[in-house]
Amino acid sequence: MALFALPTSPDLRRDRPALPGDAAWWAFCAATALALGAFSSLGPHRVWGAAASLGYTAAAVLAARGRSPRTAGAVAVGGAVLLPLLVLLAVDRAQLEVDVVARSAGLLLSGGTPYLERPTVPEDFNPYLPGMAAFGIPEAVAGPGPLTDPRLWMGAAFLGAFALALPAGARREPSRWLAACPLVALPLAVGGVDLPVAGLMCLGLARAAQGRPGRAGLALGLAAALKWTAWPAVPVALALLATACGSDGRRGSRAALRCGLVALLTAAALVLPAALCDSGAFRTHVVDFPLGLTGAVSSAASPLPGHLLATHVPGGRTLALLLLGVSALLLAVSLLVRPPATAPAAAARLALGLLLAIAFMPATRFGYLVHPLVLAAWAVARQPPAHALRIRERVRDLVREPVRRRKQASR
Repeated sequence: MALFALPTSPDLRRDRPALPGDAAWWAFCAATALALGAFSSLGPHRVWGAAASLGYTAAAVLAARGRSPRTAGAVAVGGAVLLPLLVLLAVDRAQLEVDVVARSAGLLLSGGTPYLERPTVPEDFNPYLPGMAAFGIPEAVAGPGPLTDPRLWMGAAFLGAFALALPAGARREPSRWLAACPLVALPLAVGGVDLPVAGLMCLGLARAAQGRPGRAGLALGLAAALKWTAWPAVPVALALLATACGSDGRRGSRAALRCGLVALLTAAALVLPAALCDSGAFRTHVVDFPLGLTGAVSSAASPLPGHLLATHVPGGRTLALLLLGVSALLLAVSLLVRPPATAPAAAARLALGLLLAIAFMPATRFGYLVHPLVLAAWAVARQPPAHALRIRERVRDLVREPVRRRKQASR
């Protein structure tokens, strides 16, 4: 009967889709970091590239020598996140977003709005929603320091939300791999406002898949109060709730309605007070500046289709915005025609929608791709192993097969 024993939890975890972590992957990461450090004009990025390339190279060597993926991943995290983070904290250097968040928190506490009244240069603009200022409150209250740096709080929020969005027994490996991935390790070290948004979106989808509309709405409302990019996650979660709550249409509709109301009230409570305090400044910073409608040009200018259209094609900005609207419409139609039934399917749908939005935004940068990357990695990590019920059915069939054959032979 030992041959028919059910697989244990470690066996089930081994059946999950594997994330890349061999020597070739870490060598690719090392080359990516080295290239960024060599060609970037930003000081924090050059520091990260130098430190991360060493960490990734060491991880590649360990993986090639047969060391466990856990050991290689830990070395990669140490070299790509911890080492450059400590160096940058020691010399008080960070990406521009960190300074923007810290300044917005001071403005929010002193004047009720995180936005400058008359911004002139790109560094004066704060394109984030008022909730983002919360990560700068420790520095605004206690003063600058290694422990009050906004990037620490943004990184902690991301890692915490992402871990909570995973099953309890499968949190370490995906979190460690994602932290070591260059597209995530870089903002963890130099500062990136997109990480907590992505983590909260994953958490909201996870709670929706569990049939917990209130908690899903709370997570999505918090994300929606940070940045516009989180808003597409709300309709995706509503569609997931409507299908995940079973065949009872009324139950699914009530769950979706509750989630939507909680998300709306949470976002409104965090956004409206600061937005109404100075509605003109709010529109200038959060709407006009990202769309390129101000005199100052956003530094988000990676050569993606939307930016290329807006820059090199007559009327290209209008065309890019039209393509952006069409992408949003297609996503909405897909949710109505074929709503996602599982968390991985919802994450994949949202990742595709955000990928199209990033591609067609007039002001965009490669760093925004962290959103679809995190969602895709979370979807892979959430793929269930062989279902326990199917395993039990297969074992039962194996046990009953000899009996069935004996009965057929006796006939």
